[in-house]
Amino acid sequence: MENFKNKFYDYLLLEKNYSRHTVTAYLNDIGFFESFLSGEFDDDNLLGVNYSQIRSWIVSLSDDGISNASINRKISSLKSFYKFLLKTKQIESSPLLKHKALKAPKKIQIPFSEKELDLVLNQIKYKEGFEGVRDKLIVDLFYTTGIRRTELINLKTQNIDLSNKTIKVIGKRNKERIIPILTIIEEQIKKYLSERSSIQDVKEPDYFFLLTNGVKLNDSFVYRLINYYFSNVSEKVKKSPHILRHTFATHLLNNGADINSVKELLGHSSLASTQVYTHNSLAELQKVYNSAHPRNKK
Repeated sequence: MENFKNKFYDYLLLEKNYSRHTVTAYLNDIGFFESFLSGEFDDDNLLGVNYSQIRSWIVSLSDDGISNASINRKISSLKSFYKFLLKTKQIESSPLLKHKALKAPKKIQIPFSEKELDLVLNQIKYKEGFEGVRDKLIVDLFYTTGIRRTELINLKTQNIDLSNKTIKVIGKRNKERIIPILTIIEEQIKKYLSERSSIQDVKEPDYFFLLTNGVKLNDSFVYRLINYYFSNVSEKVKKSPHILRHTFATHLLNNGADINSVKELLGHSSLASTQVYTHNSLAELQKVYNSAHPRNKK
């Protein structure tokens, strides 16, 4: 069975282009299910599983206080594994073929306000030199482009085109997209590049954003950076790069941007993914609707 799991790992990493973090999470979920089978049914043969065994695992997870959303994620990992086994002709049908996801409450992502962004970008005093210039540019680039954390970390210097005021990012599934940048960002980039040149030992020169030791950024550093700066101005529970991406979309929609344009900027493959950001715009939409519709003027 380890051989099948190793092949599944390579499939997700190399063919599906999932991140190592995501692939590891998938394999962990499969490992937990395998352990459950062994303990509950004295059998850890994943190829011979039936749906009643999976349902027993779901009940066990629920009894342990695991949320429906987390259970759905674990079952999604199993689903992908059995699809892979089906594709490679290791099984004839998936035991999860007729499974329906558990109902889970939608998480409400609360964006930062324009005032909070103004405080972080214009009122907070950043460090002098390279670190301060870099940190402010990271915050502003998240807010003005809606870029994902992994996209920002892997941004290459060669993909920044100041003459056309654009950046090229590599999104999910290795999809490329071009994002325009504002003049204020162009100016910050030039300042950052000037400060960046002062780093003595650049170990990963292809990457645009670097740590002081000359290597590219990592996930935890970027998360801590955003959390640190916004903790100074916001009492929101969640303060992360994803909330800044959410804020980018919400503020654009609130100020009249077309949802299809926002979809392209975010790099979403379907409009449904972008529509989750419209929920926070309903109050603004109501204002526009009430002031613009002819029937409300009579």
